[in-house]
Amino acid sequence: MKALIRGGTIVTDEASFAGDVLIRDGVILKVAERIDAPDAAVVDAAGKLVLPGAVDIHTHMDLDVGIARVIDDFFTGTVAAACGGTTTIVDHMAFGPVGCSPWHQVKAYHRLADGVAAVDYGFHGVLQHVDDSVLDDMAQIAAQEGITSFKAYMTYDGRLDDLALMRVLERAAQEGILIAVHCENHGIVTCLRERFVREGKTQARWHPVSRPAVAEAEAVNRLLCLARAAGDAPVYVVHLSTRMGLEAIRRARANGQRHFGAETCPQYLLLDEALYGDPREGLKAIMAPPLRRQADRDALWDALSGDELDTVATDHCPFTFARQKQQGAADFTRCPSGAPGVEERLALLYSEGVAKGRLTLPQLVKYACANPARVAGLYPRKGAIVEGADADLVIFDPQRKWTLTTAALHGNADYTCYEGMKVVGRVERVLLRGKTIVRNGAFVGARGDGQYLRREKSSLA
Repeated sequence: MKALIRGGTIVTDEASFAGDVLIRDGVILKVAERIDAPDAAVVDAAGKLVLPGAVDIHTHMDLDVGIARVIDDFFTGTVAAACGGTTTIVDHMAFGPVGCSPWHQVKAYHRLADGVAAVDYGFHGVLQHVDDSVLDDMAQIAAQEGITSFKAYMTYDGRLDDLALMRVLERAAQEGILIAVHCENHGIVTCLRERFVREGKTQARWHPVSRPAVAEAEAVNRLLCLARAAGDAPVYVVHLSTRMGLEAIRRARANGQRHFGAETCPQYLLLDEALYGDPREGLKAIMAPPLRRQADRDALWDALSGDELDTVATDHCPFTFARQKQQGAADFTRCPSGAPGVEERLALLYSEGVAKGRLTLPQLVKYACANPARVAGLYPRKGAIVEGADADLVIFDPQRKWTLTTAALHGNADYTCYEGMKVVGRVERVLLRGKTIVRNGAFVGARGDGQYLRREKSSLA
């Protein structure tokens, strides 16, 4: 079966050009200025952008955080992803039982996602303690499962201290495994949160104060120093939110350090800590790290414009506002941390980035498609419009104006942090390995359309 995407503007991470894309058996067969294929079903893309399927390498589907479980499972969450133009996710696993092998969560997450996900998917392993058997398991999981990245936390229960991180990083450097890290100084955050609770400062507005920019910056700097000491081990800073953290990344690059990268997220580009001013509505934006100041937003946009960051992911971690978020109504420290965002990302990056002159079209594809695929070890199968790549494509209307509302979205969350935002540019059609799964903004795929992805080594390794 052949399909021809005709007459659109094809966008890659290097260029945009008018052309056609020919698909056969779920794979891109040819990309050219003009393709004649009388035996192919034609999809008219005139006046539209043809993008690679977006790749989101930071989601939390079906995540159990102990005090609550996110409201999107691997079906509803990936339906939302698909409708937002994302055809591949790499999901961060939750912690398992205390002392368990990393294999425990690998098996648990296959049970949650296999035969369920609506888009293609992979997993990041999770590290919550370190000993010789854990390090051996990490290497075996990478080899046998194609899980070539693992997550470590520098705060929360299950965090790794510097000695544990060094052991992980030394092994990661040997094996070519990427270590993704949540960077916040646990001592700073814990001290401030405990003090604020004692002092009765428990409204949402104290949340960002309890996780200050310096807590992120110190942890980013420390991680990069540890990685360098471990032989330039490959590391990836997730959800960078501050100018101070960015400065630590710039210093490391200036000093010649290699094998590391950093992501930011739409919420840190578009929202700020003013949202916490309303004690009730502010609960919607309780996340870690928290929303920051305008100066941080400006610095992150500048870094993207200057090609200083690697990816824009979402940290999609949705809870219900009406019920789950209300656990923090009297005390922000009891509020489940996270917010939805997997569906909003591509449209927001186009509307607030490209349409406003902050990003070029190739940069949009770089940050949302190509680089995430590279970091995940999936490129050029994913994130690219080239011969032999999976035919994951997004037909995007750059002129369509609409208002972002909860009612317009497809996940299970009962709110979006971008409610009422005026947006230009919208996903019109999405193909996953040549099959249309979104048409005119509506999901037309099926439960289980997604395939598990065994990944190669990260481009950062």
